[in-house]
Amino acid sequence: MVNKNIYMDYGATTPVRREVLEVMLPYWSDYYGNPSSVHKFGQQASLGLREARETIAKSLGCHCDEIVFTACGSESDNLALRGAMWSARMNGRGNHMITSQIEHKAVLETAIQLQRNADFEVTILPVDKYGCVDIDQLEQAIRPDTVLISIMAANNEIGTFQPIEEIGMFAREHGVLFHTDAVQAIPFRAWKVNSMPIDLMSIAPHKFYGPKGIGILYVRRGHQLVSTLTGGGQEDDRRAGTENVAYAVGSAEALRLAVAEREENVAHYQSLTSRLISGLVERFPETCRLTGHPFLRLPNNASFAFRNISGNDIVFHLDVSGVSASSGSACLTGDPKPSTVLGACGLSHEWTSGGLRLTVGRFSTKEDVEYLLTALSDVIGHLEALKAHFA
Repeated sequence: MVNKNIYMDYGATTPVRREVLEVMLPYWSDYYGNPSSVHKFGQQASLGLREARETIAKSLGCHCDEIVFTACGSESDNLALRGAMWSARMNGRGNHMITSQIEHKAVLETAIQLQRNADFEVTILPVDKYGCVDIDQLEQAIRPDTVLISIMAANNEIGTFQPIEEIGMFAREHGVLFHTDAVQAIPFRAWKVNSMPIDLMSIAPHKFYGPKGIGILYVRRGHQLVSTLTGGGQEDDRRAGTENVAYAVGSAEALRLAVAEREENVAHYQSLTSRLISGLVERFPETCRLTGHPFLRLPNNASFAFRNISGNDIVFHLDVSGVSASSGSACLTGDPKPSTVLGACGLSHEWTSGGLRLTVGRFSTKEDVEYLLTALSDVIGHLEALKAHFA
């Protein structure tokens, strides 16, 4: 019986920090009013919501009225794309958007649905072997009727950072809105979005030790979105529904802490992922390769592809060994299909089913990494023996 319980799937979600939980608790038991109500209970809740918005705006370097609360990062992506494209159509500004092959499904499937069901036009850009968008190809894709470019800040599966400042400047030069899904990237770099060429940015607090069930969308002043959730006039008519005050307060505290501790956390994560990368490549020089960019990548992400071995099988056997990992995006774990991200990076079928994503966090240790390397050696040896036996 394995007694280990090592979590290496922080890219999927993180535990809620105790400090975050503590600031949330009063908004369930004491300040429980509807923030739209005018009585004192509503005013108490409204104050908590306003202070949360102020904290988030300060952490991101933007204005309070540019922060929209949603239910998750996926809804933030959906609102950014649908809201911007429908607004452009209503105002006769264009009908075309650009995205990439390796976007999160919340972006890619929304774009495809807009194309299929609403006759918007979509260009999906390829990426290079590291998962990077080529600016020259982006320039070739731009059209007079292009409304929006949506490129993620960092890929959720392979960890590659995209050149979002360069993409944003290109978009601004052409009078095109730029949206970035920054769900994975938020806790790992400094953000001053009002001085950056970003118009829309999606955030999910559960990626940095905040609660699940809430998202944030930054919307630069002056840009209109058509609400995709109708009802009341909450969030300046951009997202209907009674706000989740407790989660907003928790999200603000989680982001404040992430910003304050960023440099310390990044150094810790990089020391662990560097060991993971060197250890796996040394152990399996013929059957394992690092995926994503070798150094322009999320500091907590170490992603690999194994040749002719199922990533889901690896994850299953690691779990039995006491290690929780992922075969790619958390949204795709358990899906036996080859990774479209790895395929977009040019890997052949013998590699695309063997993805393994290891993401470390605040509680990860050097001892965890060494145990993982030993356990994975045993797992790969076992799977290769099984494959040889049934060949």
